[in-house]
Amino acid sequence: MPRSAPSRAYGASPKSAKPHAIRIIGGDWKRMPLPVLDLDGLRPTPDRVRETLFNWLGQRLDGQRCLDLFAGSGALGFEAASRGAARVLMVERSAKAAAQLRANQERLSARTIEIAEADGLRLAASLAPGSFDVVFLDPPFGADLLDKALTLAVPLIAAEGFLYVESGEALEIEGNEALTGWEIVRQGKAGAVYFHLLQRENKE
Repeated sequence: MPRSAPSRAYGASPKSAKPHAIRIIGGDWKRMPLPVLDLDGLRPTPDRVRETLFNWLGQRLDGQRCLDLFAGSGALGFEAASRGAARVLMVERSAKAAAQLRANQERLSARTIEIAEADGLRLAASLAPGSFDVVFLDPPFGADLLDKALTLAVPLIAAEGFLYVESGEALEIEGNEALTGWEIVRQGKAGAVYFHLLQRENKE
């Protein structure tokens, strides 16, 4: 799978620590494999979903500011940095997962990436409005975090920015107060994962 718990792994078992890898799809670090801890519930965004998402975003993110609020494996954040993002803030609650993110950051000498070992919702509440151009939201499925995450994340997105959401069911705009004035511009499904790209409605 993109986009704190391990952000996609609340209740991860310390017994499960077999390394595997994700592969960066495009940009400066194209084809670079990055080790990922095999923690229960950790769901790296699949290659083909990331490829689709970054096709939607225009391949390059030069100069853009990105937030991966439930970073997990870091698949979305590392991909954004590889494609030229000026700043990528990854937020991860799990100490083990955050340590792996830092190791991968060091391996890439990724100076535009910041890693915060913190609760994603609490950290989001402290960030300045309009401070990101792209926000990736991929909270753990079944943890009832998405609505709260949307409420906190939407104000952080710049006027022309994008919101990416992965979830276990199709996202509904109608009746969701956090998404008032937003529209789903692209969406897809891969296995049990629904993924959506949103932008504010054009009022002109």
